[in-house]
Amino acid sequence: MIGLLIAILAFNFIAFKTNKRLTPNHIVHIWTFTIAFQTLFDMFMELKFHGYWYFKKEIEWIGVLPHVLLVPPVNMMFLNWYPLNAKTSKRLVFIIVFVCTILLYELITLLPEPWGYFHYGWWKLWHAALIDPILLLILLSYYKWICRIERIRET
Repeated sequence: MIGLLIAILAFNFIAFKTNKRLTPNHIVHIWTFTIAFQTLFDMFMELKFHGYWYFKKEIEWIGVLPHVLLVPPVNMMFLNWYPLNAKTSKRLVFIIVFVCTILLYELITLLPEPWGYFHYGWWKLWHAALIDPILLLILLSYYKWICRIERIRET
C-alpha cells in the first residue's frame, strides 16, 4: 500500500509538473479513456482469466486506486513526452524505453506488502512486455484522433 501511495503522488506530480503539450481537454479525454479502457481490460484479466490482480483476488475498493489515480498520469507522461514529429526510429526507441520503464516499475509492484500491491496468476512479465506496446499505440491513436477532432471543430 505504501508503494502504491508513493507512486500515485510521484506519478501525478511528474505528469502535471512536466506537461507542456496536453491541454486540459486532452487531459480529461486521456484520463477518462484510460480509466475506461484499463477497467475493461483488467475486468477480463483479473476477474475472468485470473491473470493478475491488485491486492486480493476479489473486487475491493482499494483496487480502484491504481485504475483511477495511477495509470492515467503515466499515460499523460507517455503522450506528453512522445516524440510525435520525430523519425520512426526515434519514436520506436521511445516506446521501447518507456515499456522497459513500465516493466521495471511492474517488478517493483510485485514486491511483498507494504511496498508491492500487484500479484501474478498465470500472467508473467513477458506478457506485459508484449501487450504494453500495443496498449500504448492504442492510447496514441486515441490521442491523435482527439487532436484531429479538435482541429476539425476549429475550422
